[in-house]
Amino acid sequence: MEFIALDYTTLRVIWWLLLGILLIGWAVMDGFDLGVGTLLPFVAKTDEERRLVINTVGPVWEGNQVWLVLGGGAIFAAWPPLYAVSFSGFYLAVFAMLFGLILRPVGFKYRSKMPSKRWRDNWDRVLFVGGLLPGLIAGVAVGNVLLGVPFHFDDTLRVTYTGSFFGLLTPFALIAGLVSVAMLVSHGAAMLVIKTDGPVAERAARYGSIAALISFVLFVVAGVWVAFGLPGYQITSQVVTDGPTNPLLKTAAIGTAAGGWLRNYSSMPATVVFPVLGLLGALASAVLLRARRGGLAFIASGASIAGIILTVGFAIFPFLLPSSSQPTSSLTVWDSSSSHLTLWIMLLATAIFLPIILAYTTWVYRVLKGKTTVEEMGDNPNAY
Repeated sequence: MEFIALDYTTLRVIWWLLLGILLIGWAVMDGFDLGVGTLLPFVAKTDEERRLVINTVGPVWEGNQVWLVLGGGAIFAAWPPLYAVSFSGFYLAVFAMLFGLILRPVGFKYRSKMPSKRWRDNWDRVLFVGGLLPGLIAGVAVGNVLLGVPFHFDDTLRVTYTGSFFGLLTPFALIAGLVSVAMLVSHGAAMLVIKTDGPVAERAARYGSIAALISFVLFVVAGVWVAFGLPGYQITSQVVTDGPTNPLLKTAAIGTAAGGWLRNYSSMPATVVFPVLGLLGALASAVLLRARRGGLAFIASGASIAGIILTVGFAIFPFLLPSSSQPTSSLTVWDSSSSHLTLWIMLLATAIFLPIILAYTTWVYRVLKGKTTVEEMGDNPNAY
C-alpha cells in the first residue's frame, strides 16, 4: 500500500532483528531469574539463606517474563509458519519448558506457607527444576536449529513433523543446552553478588565464575563442532527477498562440506564481533565475579548472552528453521513472514509499546535497587 514507507524486504529484516532483540531481552532479563533458581541449592545452606536468595528475584520475576510473552507473540504474528512448525514439532519440548516455568511461580508462592523443613526443601527442589529446565530446553532447541529439524510441507503447505522428543537430545544439542545453562547460571550469580552480602554472595561468586568458564569452554567446543562437523544449509535457487510467503517457491540443500554455517562470517566480516563478544563476555564475567564486582559482572554476562545469541542468528541467516528431512521446506526470513501490511502495523505498535515497557522496567529496577537483607524480609509482609 502506498502509505507504507518501508519495502517488504526491509520490514522482514527489521522483524528478524526485533525477534533477536526480544530473545536477548528474555535471556538477559528472565535469564538471571532462572540462573538464581538453578543456584539455589548450592549458594544457600540454611532456610534463612534460601529465603534471601528467593527474595532477590521475588519482586521482579513476573515482570521479566514479559520478554518471553513478547518473543512468543512476535513469532506468532510476524513469522506464522515458524510458529506453526516449531510449536507443533517441538510440542513435548515446549511443554517441558513451560512445565518448568509453571513450577517456578508455584514454588515462590507456596514455599513459605508452612514452616515444615520437608515442605520447604521439596519446594526448593521445585524452584531448582524450574530454573534449570527452561534454560536447558531453550539451548537444546537452538542446537537443533543448527542441526536442522525433520519436517516438511506438502503441496497445500500442511506441515508434517517426523521427529521425536528424544531425537532432539543429540550430543551437539545437549552441548548447546549446557552452554545455555552455564551462561544463565553465571548471569544469576552476578545478580546475587549485586543483591546479597556474606556467605551467599561469596558462594554465588565462586560458582558463577566456574559457570562462566564452563560457558566459555563449551561455546568454543560448539564453535569447533560447527566449523568442522556441521555442513549447514544453503539456498540453491534465486533468492527473492520480497516474494510471497511460501517456503516451497525456493530450493535449498544441505551444505556439501563442514563449516557451511560460517559463510556469513566470510561475506560479512564485521559479524565476527558477536562470537568474540560471547567469549570475552564470559571470561570477563568469570574474572569480575572472582573480584566481587557484581554490577560489572552482570553487564559482562549479559553481553556474553547477547553475543552467543547473535552468533547463532547471523550464522544461519537467512534461515529461521532449516529442514533436515526436506531442505526445500526450510523456513527463511524471505518466505516465512506475515504480509507487508501486517509487519508494518506491528512495527508501529512496537515503536509505541516497547519504549513504555523499557521505561517501566527501568523504573521498577530503580525503585528496587539495593541489597536484599534478612531484616528487610522480616519487615516486609509480602516477602517469600
